[in-house]
Amino acid sequence: MSLSAAEQLEILRRGCEQITPEADFAKRLEESVASGQPLRVKYGIDPTGIDVHLGHTVPLRKLRQFQQLGHQAVLIIGNYTALVGDPSGRDQTRARLTPEQVQANAQDYLRQVAKVIDLERAEVRYNGEWFSQFTFLDTLTLTSKITVQRMLERDDFTKRFHAEPSIPISLHECLYPLMQGYDSIVIQADVELGGSEQLFNLMMGRRLQEDAGQRPQICMTLPILRGLDGERRMGKSLGNYIGVGMPAQEQFDRTMSIPDSLLAEWYELLTDIREYPSDPFEAKKQLASAIVASYYGVEAGQQAREAWENRFSKGQDPEEIPEVVLSERSLTLPQLVKALQLAPSGNEARRLVESGAVTIGPERTKITDPKASIELSDGLIVRVGSRKIAKVKRG
Repeated sequence: MSLSAAEQLEILRRGCEQITPEADFAKRLEESVASGQPLRVKYGIDPTGIDVHLGHTVPLRKLRQFQQLGHQAVLIIGNYTALVGDPSGRDQTRARLTPEQVQANAQDYLRQVAKVIDLERAEVRYNGEWFSQFTFLDTLTLTSKITVQRMLERDDFTKRFHAEPSIPISLHECLYPLMQGYDSIVIQADVELGGSEQLFNLMMGRRLQEDAGQRPQICMTLPILRGLDGERRMGKSLGNYIGVGMPAQEQFDRTMSIPDSLLAEWYELLTDIREYPSDPFEAKKQLASAIVASYYGVEAGQQAREAWENRFSKGQDPEEIPEVVLSERSLTLPQLVKALQLAPSGNEARRLVESGAVTIGPERTKITDPKASIELSDGLIVRVGSRKIAKVKRG
């Protein structure tokens, strides 16, 4: 894509929280256009888990934009930084992973990341490539680049340091921003992307590059995506997430559940759509289709929309319904709801039944008595609200 520096800046600025320093970034783009030399754009991922969700795709989508504009994406797989654990935004020390866990996670990460960026055109590097060669003297030299006072300027460390009783700060955690910054020296990054809580680490890269005689990188931070609840950051542990590896229909259905207040944020951070319908209901359907299309294609997005409309506008069940094998002859309805994994606990299942959220069978019979005994026939369909559904398979 051959665009002017000003046109590129307009595209790349969208959805960013902060570009530091922005004047230097504009100048770097102008130099790139004039010389034909692409910028080297770094984004690092620590394979501490294996579920990439839409929150992770916000910086990945920005990395893809750089690719589309002709720049070089450099994806750092932090197989060594993952052994330390990023303290950013954390109020306690992360659990440390084994090298074997990290390696297994890294392979799955790449498979999922390939749904967002063009891995064939990306430079993929593992930072164990250089950190595994470090001597103790190398580590001492790296730690001499920052003072304890400067390290304690980090918000997360400051809060933990002053907490009553104080929350431990493990010494190895202080290595993390230095290691992330050193990655930038090795790959000679022009730009580094990260979430808003990553600014300290990104700025460390600038500092270390200057000390090494390199031109310091531009730090580009992106907002933290709020999850399905509209309040907290998206996360698997909170259950308010959409995974890039989820089936297309589940991605669509979950998107339809977001509060109206998230529409502007999700459109800006998860799509390239600038204008969307003023009606929130229609806007959500367009948003959900666009998200599915990002990972499964336009046709899949349209099919997911049609299936959703058939179920919720026309009262039809989906064609494919998850089956759960049950050997019992009968269960109370709360027990059945929990057994079909439609509720996380017996108490929650009982609450759903009593609130009238549960229907069973082809007639969608609503039962609100938590003591009602249900005969488990093969193929019995149970629904919770408008989104959750499962079928009994006799075992």
